[in-house]
Amino acid sequence: MSFAQNVLAPSALILTSLLSLSVVVWALWGRPWQELIDDTALQHRWLGATLAVVLMWQLRAQAVDWLTLHLVFTVLMTLVFKAPLALISNVLINVAMVVIGRNEWMLLGPNVLVTGIIPAAVTGTVWRLVDRRLPDNLMVFLFACGFFGAALATLVAGLSAVLLITVAGTDPDAIYLAQEYARFLPLLMPSEAFITGMLLSILMVYHPDWVATFNDHRYIDKQ
Repeated sequence: MSFAQNVLAPSALILTSLLSLSVVVWALWGRPWQELIDDTALQHRWLGATLAVVLMWQLRAQAVDWLTLHLVFTVLMTLVFKAPLALISNVLINVAMVVIGRNEWMLLGPNVLVTGIIPAAVTGTVWRLVDRRLPDNLMVFLFACGFFGAALATLVAGLSAVLLITVAGTDPDAIYLAQEYARFLPLLMPSEAFITGMLLSILMVYHPDWVATFNDHRYIDKQ
């Protein structure tokens, strides 16, 4: 889900853009691109995954002009590449949406926040809890991080978007529709969770070394 046309107050656009910029700068501070330079195979996988998500974002439902509903894939990107590379990928994807005319450029900050930073933060939190608190079991990792994590991230990101419009919206009709949209969030969560969990399970079976957050020695070899 992302914003296509501006219905937010200028102050909200500035604050969300500054917040998004700060988090992206933090992600770049660790020089994540060095991994891409050192590992050509990782570079190809990351670029291919980013392009695939750009294409998947074209499959969208748009009941109103200012809001589009689509699968986000940030949870999967975070689990496979970790948060810094996932955030960089999300920024590139949102820039691509602006370039092809799908979204307005002034909404880049809010869209990166809703589709990238918040889902990545939720995914990272769930992964840390699973990594430290739950048993070393492949199915626990898959269902907790893949299915449950994707559903929770979709819920939190959706509620964040609704809250943003409710607090800083400039169009009364948009505020009303956003509140109505919140009722449909439970219907959107299963689709994101199913696709994320399915793709993650395929990667864990055939290419576990591609999933940066998954330790195949710990979750498979020791069992």
